[in-house]
Amino acid sequence: MTATTDLTVLSAEAPSLVQSVDWLAIAPVVITAAVGLVVLVADLFLAERHKPALGWISVAGLAAATATLLPLRAGDRATFCLTGDPEACSYVADHFTLVIQFLVLAGALVTALLSVTAVRDTRMPAGEYWFLLLSSAAGAALLPASRDLATLIVALEVASLPAFALVGMRRGDRLSSEAALKFFLSSVTATAVSLMGVSFVYAATGSLHLTQVADRLEDVPGQLDTLAMAGVALTLVGFAFKTAAVPFHFWVPDTYVGAPLPIAGYLSVIGKAVGFTGLILVTVIAFPAYSDIWGPALAVLAALTMTLGNAAALRQSPDRPNSAVRLLAWSSVGQAGYLLVPIAAAAYSGRDQIGSTVAYALMYAAVNLGAFAVAALVARTKPLHRISDYRGLYAERPLAALSLGFFLLCLAGLPPGIIGLFAKVTVFRSAVDAGLGWLALVMAINVVIALYYYLRWTALLFRTPEGAQTRTRAPWPVAAAIVVTAITAVVLSGAPELILRVTSGSLFAQ
Repeated sequence: MTATTDLTVLSAEAPSLVQSVDWLAIAPVVITAAVGLVVLVADLFLAERHKPALGWISVAGLAAATATLLPLRAGDRATFCLTGDPEACSYVADHFTLVIQFLVLAGALVTALLSVTAVRDTRMPAGEYWFLLLSSAAGAALLPASRDLATLIVALEVASLPAFALVGMRRGDRLSSEAALKFFLSSVTATAVSLMGVSFVYAATGSLHLTQVADRLEDVPGQLDTLAMAGVALTLVGFAFKTAAVPFHFWVPDTYVGAPLPIAGYLSVIGKAVGFTGLILVTVIAFPAYSDIWGPALAVLAALTMTLGNAAALRQSPDRPNSAVRLLAWSSVGQAGYLLVPIAAAAYSGRDQIGSTVAYALMYAAVNLGAFAVAALVARTKPLHRISDYRGLYAERPLAALSLGFFLLCLAGLPPGIIGLFAKVTVFRSAVDAGLGWLALVMAINVVIALYYYLRWTALLFRTPEGAQTRTRAPWPVAAAIVVTAITAVVLSGAPELILRVTSGSLFAQ
């Protein structure tokens, strides 16, 4: 009787080691991953003529995962928390997480619409393609919710590894295979460096949870200070690679050219979202104690990235094969420089500056995916992907030309693309508020440089076409992707406060 009583008392006093799981909080990630598994298994049993159904199952799954964000809009959920420290959680569904997950899942949904036709026309293996795309999207959706370094690295790799295979999915294409190999080798190297950095940080702090790391870095013993600083610097490398920040940008143009166009668009938006999200989490949440190290470093990276990206985009010859894709690739490098500015500013004036990066990323995602959607449409009749192929597009496809012109003006930050202008002003203001006047000046110069190649391409759309025009009917999934992104960009330009309101104030759980 006494033994039984003692056991009862002990069990009542001991903390439970079984963690409860908030299934609603993790629903966006779980649904995306589960649909990916369903598609992979269904591919084994479906006849070849029924394989297109896998694409529509994937589209429906991504739409359902996006819809599950609505019940989470309060941004007050967390799960997989330490029993001894409820504030240290591995998965947090705060407002930052929800905004980035919306960007990732909505972007993956547009990519899926573009891929429905691409998979059929290029005869890529449907089951493998959709499984890889959904797996990558699940990893990308997991990353913004990750609040420990182990989950962060795992999410980064789950998002990245399927992307390597997607880039090389066009069998027998030398450019595709070369792009996949270059992307894989450089990414694996960057990840290895980041893992070494994480191990150094763990050795210095004894924890992997971001909040605990932040607390313990405030008071690192003197003999471990150098180890901690090295860990901070090395951890940032992998995420800087994903953002295509200079000097980790060299893989971008060849990878975009070799990848199927929908995947190039996916990498330009979702791939960047993965990199910037990880960079924000490790700098602002985990490493604020070393802001005097990562702040100036990111400011210099931002200046170099926007300058080199815009200079390279400026040099693209309109008649060169793949020049349109290369221009979008180098443009994305330049845009990455703008996205880095508020993160660098956060080192000087607080984490609320991060809202500027998120606002810019939302604008960029809509218009850049739209530009790739129009490129996918034009490539159906002009597969060389030259900028000169867009001459006279207005005479052939007026709505596509108007949409692309609007997307390019948004990227340039010119009216009527008001959302692009607002986003750039928001980023510019974050640099000024942080006292980074020199960085604001560099950004202003680069914005002027970028105007030339964006306006040159826009003007080409409305010039007199050369030779006979070949018009084919636009596949409705591609047309739908163009319409969705165009409507989104127009609505945001008419009411830019929709984004600015979402990203104002603190996005992180207090």
